[in-house]
Amino acid sequence: MRPNGHQPASDGETPYAAYARMDTLLSLQHPRTGAETEPGFIILSQVKELLFKLCHTEFSTARDHLAADRLDEVLWTLRRARRVQQLLLSCWDALGALTPGEFASFRDALGPASGFQSVMYRRLEFLLGNKNPRLLGPHQNTSRYGEVLAQLHEPSLYDEAIRHLARRGLDIPSVHADRDFSLPYQPDERVAAAWRLVYEQPGRHPDLFLLAEALMDTADLFARWRYTHLVTVQRLLGNRPGTGGTEGSPWLAAIAEHRFFPELWSIRSTGE
Repeated sequence: MRPNGHQPASDGETPYAAYARMDTLLSLQHPRTGAETEPGFIILSQVKELLFKLCHTEFSTARDHLAADRLDEVLWTLRRARRVQQLLLSCWDALGALTPGEFASFRDALGPASGFQSVMYRRLEFLLGNKNPRLLGPHQNTSRYGEVLAQLHEPSLYDEAIRHLARRGLDIPSVHADRDFSLPYQPDERVAAAWRLVYEQPGRHPDLFLLAEALMDTADLFARWRYTHLVTVQRLLGNRPGTGGTEGSPWLAAIAEHRFFPELWSIRSTGE
């Protein structure tokens, strides 16, 4: 007798391995040196990419629910995404356990490779609203360029949040309904005024208040991700140049200043 739910292996793998293609997944780590810490670096890099993809999936779902005015589903989806962001943040703890010497033992094997070249990370940034056509550069002449370009031209999660405010009767300028979504979002005091009204009268629009706070959770965790990335690089490299020809810590410090959903940050003094 076999335990309930147990199925025999077929085609050389268990049903579990077949369902999630585990054998393929576990075959994708190919260190280029004999450094004992390089496998961990590769695995954590791959874990981050998978979590980027999951975040992208969840935020895309939330954006589409917003476009359809399904706010309950938006809030539930952002709740799930928050857990994934927390997992992403914890990846830096593991990478931060490397000493400078341990990282240096395989760093040269990276060559021109850099996380800046990540397709999923770039699509995630575009999806959340950090649009900049110049950031397409690393992906030109690659097989994934088309999907990154398409993401640049799609409405962001924040674009759909603002359009939802307009459909709910808040005073949102019509320019936000049909703007060129490939261009960087420019903060608008009238959008800030709409969010400020939501915060000043949470009982009037309780679901919009919850949406604002859920978006703030998203932006907050992303800011923590960037800052922890900076600290981890400072711990491993000091002020030396980063991988792939980036400027390292100074470049990351500048990026860490960026905040998604700017009006939600600018109105935090409401009530003082």
